[in-house]
Amino acid sequence: MMDPAADMPVWVATLVALFLLIGALLALIGAIGFLRLPTFYERIHAPTLGTSWGIGGVMLGSMIFFSVASSRLAIHEILIGVFVTVTTPVTLMMLARAALHRDRTEGNREAPPKQPQRQDKAM
Repeated sequence: MMDPAADMPVWVATLVALFLLIGALLALIGAIGFLRLPTFYERIHAPTLGTSWGIGGVMLGSMIFFSVASSRLAIHEILIGVFVTVTTPVTLMMLARAALHRDRTEGNREAPPKQPQRQDKAM
């Protein structure tokens, strides 16, 4: 049984390792921000860095590795990247809106104030 990682050129292995490290570093930064930021509204932004940009690095490393290992273009990982890129902001907005509604209903003073509705004049 052949091991595709053993037969991989050094430049490809270095490129794959670089993208994996970048993705892991961005995910780590997101996790640290999640732990260190004080309020929910500040904390909710940190994991989006790890999921959006972190998955991008891991995805690129995976695409390069499997393209070289199988001697054909492997792009099915793009579907994962598209799914994560589309769902992350939607999830962030839903969580933020639910927390904001809860905090305003409970009268929490740390909740951002409600913005007045803007009335546009018809021209």
